[in-house]
Amino acid sequence: MSNNVTEKEGVNFLLENYTGFFKIDLATKKELLDLLDVEHKFLQSFDLIYIPNMLGEKIDAQFIKTYLEDLILVELKTTKKFLPENPKGFFFGATENEFNFGKILGDRFRFCFVSLHEKGSSFALLTIKELESIIKNRRIQYQINL
Repeated sequence: MSNNVTEKEGVNFLLENYTGFFKIDLATKKELLDLLDVEHKFLQSFDLIYIPNMLGEKIDAQFIKTYLEDLILVELKTTKKFLPENPKGFFFGATENEFNFGKILGDRFRFCFVSLHEKGSSFALLTIKELESIIKNRRIQYQINL
């Protein structure tokens, strides 16, 4: 529950303070994946879309079609930790789906690391390739439903 609240704060931080970030609804996410010819199993593998320097617009199917070549799909990771060299020091969980999605999309996908702290908030956008080059430690954790 706490992670969901922190993630929403991260989304709001980006939407309120930076141009180019947009939240899209589920139907638009599905349309976007269809246009990119990507399976719907990746619906939960991104939170926002990013179009550099784009000012607020109504996000609908036509907008997505118009700017399809420019948009980047963004998976958000948010922390309350103070990270003056964001993303250095970031600890986060990611799914295999998120990494696979990033590999499929290449430069059209970014992890966005948001640090929300009173001493200074920041964000860093990294491709899978950039992220892989700085990962210090990775471990697999099984999550099991019975």
